[in-house]
Amino acid sequence: MRTREFNLHNGRRGSALAVRVTPRASHNQIVGLVDDGTIKVHLSSDAAEDQINIELVAFLAEVLGVPRSRVEIVAGESGRDKLVSVLDMDVETAHQRVLAHMD
Repeated sequence: MRTREFNLHNGRRGSALAVRVTPRASHNQIVGLVDDGTIKVHLSSDAAEDQINIELVAFLAEVLGVPRSRVEIVAGESGRDKLVSVLDMDVETAHQRVLAHMD
């Protein structure tokens, strides 16, 4: 397995989040962080790609307190590992809000 290099980082207009999704959970939750900074998210939706992506965007928008239009999956739409862009939010704010919602 290759090593992932994704971490939260500052972008020109926002932040990027590396996310690993596990479908078919009992409820939506952030369950932890991997050593490389990837956010582990459990979603209640089944594994249908479109539904998972829609649910992930909605869940992250709620967690981060931003409109859904500010959250976009920019890589990994068809896999479990995704790169998510959050516009108009610095990396420190995103990190603190993610930590505040970890179970």
